[in-house]
Amino acid sequence: MKFADYLSSLKGKSVFVIGAGISNTPLIKALLGAGIDVTVCDRRVRNDIGEAAESFELGGARLRLGEDYLENLHADIIFRTPGLMPWNPALKKAIANGAVLTSEMEVFFEVCPCKIIGVTGSDGKTTTTSIIGEMIRREYAADFSKSVHVGGNIGTPLLCKADSMSTDDIAVLELSSFQLMTMRKSPHIAVVTNLSPNHLDAHANMGEYVEAKRNILAYQNEQGRAVLNFDNSYTRSFAASTPAKKVFFSSRETPKDGVFLNNGEICSAKDGRNKAIMQVGDIFLPGRHNVENYMAAIAAVQGLVSDDAIVETAREFRGVPHRIEFVDEFRGVRYYNDSIASTPTRAIAGLLSFDRKVILIAGGKGKGVSFDELGNMIIKHVKTLFLTGKTAEQIRDSVTKAPGYDGMPEIRILSDFSDAVIAASKSARAGDVVLLSPACTSFDRFKNFEERGNVFKEIVRGNPQSE
Repeated sequence: MKFADYLSSLKGKSVFVIGAGISNTPLIKALLGAGIDVTVCDRRVRNDIGEAAESFELGGARLRLGEDYLENLHADIIFRTPGLMPWNPALKKAIANGAVLTSEMEVFFEVCPCKIIGVTGSDGKTTTTSIIGEMIRREYAADFSKSVHVGGNIGTPLLCKADSMSTDDIAVLELSSFQLMTMRKSPHIAVVTNLSPNHLDAHANMGEYVEAKRNILAYQNEQGRAVLNFDNSYTRSFAASTPAKKVFFSSRETPKDGVFLNNGEICSAKDGRNKAIMQVGDIFLPGRHNVENYMAAIAAVQGLVSDDAIVETAREFRGVPHRIEFVDEFRGVRYYNDSIASTPTRAIAGLLSFDRKVILIAGGKGKGVSFDELGNMIIKHVKTLFLTGKTAEQIRDSVTKAPGYDGMPEIRILSDFSDAVIAASKSARAGDVVLLSPACTSFDRFKNFEERGNVFKEIVRGNPQSE
């Protein structure tokens, strides 16, 4: 079914779209362009939505804004924004009254004409998605009949582009637990990078979070491929959840079918036969976690791209903004922006990316997960710790109670984010690394991690050492 046909099927029905953010805005415009009866619901008020609110109204939409945006959802079809849980009482009541609950991503899976590679996990999914997309782009560079489309939880929403895609194209999607919870289709190739406690401030418990991630495999068949992290107990157990071909990647073991490390080489194994793909040293991006990201990506694209495209990507791909992104160097001090690190495990990966102790800036809004393991790692890998945001005292306490803490690293708490960055810079000396790796979300003071990272970069490029 084409997207245009899906839109036609909605004529005469009442459609509510909850959330007027990046992913749903093109959908709203497409619905209105097709003459559909649309109500846009959003917790924000008109001034916060800006010019888009007037644009929606001019297109014929009704707006339901503010705290009561979920009241009386009398609709035939409801498009859920990913951040609104399907067990929300207002949604459950609407479904009981006959409404069909769906989402922009669910409809994309219905209308996409090409193969889909879906990537999820607690950490590394954005980088892995981007690496896969870059490998395929390089493979397709000389064939103008094929294209790769990267989207999902990153980049441009793809639903409204589905009808321009060909059957020979490939769509590579990052998929969050919130998107996966209600999915009724699985990608042809499903990648699960890893699993650790995350989003427990939103999910009912860890079990619900794990099951949401497992749902990426629920509708695969024997022709599909499940790429799983063998070294993670959660993802390894997912193998029993799918009839698809299981392809493991591992830093510790040599799977019969999969990708593994061997004396500084990333190798592939198929039916017990091993082949070297590339050297770990070929990877431009720093950090052990990026080696694992490449192993996951290689397992996903085997049979689709050449080894040359894989190696070229590793040597030339400079990474994704806000993911251990090199910002600049002043007076021998290097600055890295890892604002995407909204969990302790991701921040730990950032610390392990460097061959020296770093000056760390951390803190923000927590996700309901423990900072104890991060505290243990901070003692080993941090020279000076600058904390800011709502979780500053929690992180400090995790460090000071960690075994072996003897007053080092020095810990400073500053209420203002800018003050924390400037103080970290002033404490640095030639040869130091200043790393923003918050271990928390940005929502205590920024609208998203991108804004936080951009503010960090602006401050750094203003050369705070000179102030």
